Amino acid sequence: MEVHIESLLEGAWRASGSVAIIDVFRAFTTAAVALANGASRIVMVGTVEEARSLRDNAVGQVCMGEVGGHAPPGFDFGNSPFEVSQVDFGGRTVIQRTSAGTQGIVAATRADRLYAASLVTADATARAMLSHRPDRITLVAMGNNTVVRTDEDEVCAIHLRNLLEGRLGDAQAVRRLILAGGEIAHFHDPARPHMHPSDLAIALDIGRYDFAIRVTMEDGRPVARIEAPT
Repeated sequence: MEVHIESLLEGAWRASGSVAIIDVFRAFTTAAVALANGASRIVMVGTVEEARSLRDNAVGQVCMGEVGGHAPPGFDFGNSPFEVSQVDFGGRTVIQRTSAGTQGIVAATRADRLYAASLVTADATARAMLSHRPDRITLVAMGNNTVVRTDEDEVCAIHLRNLLEGRLGDAQAVRRLILAGGEIAHFHDPARPHMHPSDLAIALDIGRYDFAIRVTMEDGRPVARIEAPT
């Protein structure tokens, strides 16, 4: 088994084999929280217009995500795991659009098997990927707006590679390294009220959930659901 690490949108385009698209701050942390809180599935899209149209046409009931970090007009929720942690989704379908994570999912057309990954699902994602005995795994760190590498996504990719290759990893070291990085100040900036400090605490709760987020194509769209690793 070969494990490759790629980055940004170009990496998502190139990714092949069993693929994990990584977005720690905050898309796939938020997605994991929504699924844990009862969302039946998440339809992942590239544009705000598509998200609104799918809700208008009853493909889903809830729009969740961001543009420039902020919830677009008409969206039900932003991209905050803390915000959605207060919500019971009650079996509803969520439609998610973000500037990095969902863009990577849409771009990963060469994947044989596709996952949306973050630190909160890291252990389960590694087990789920290994359970299908792939010859090739590609881990894609999406970064900021798909164009700038970020510590949290790159470190998550390394942590996942350690788990996939049979090493235990070091959750405390992962947290410390990310907490020393440049993105952390944004969660304590009064000018960025959409980035709640509790978002950070949730995002760095490594292995919080014992499920992976598997993405499959349904009616030509990527749809994410819980996959319990075997």
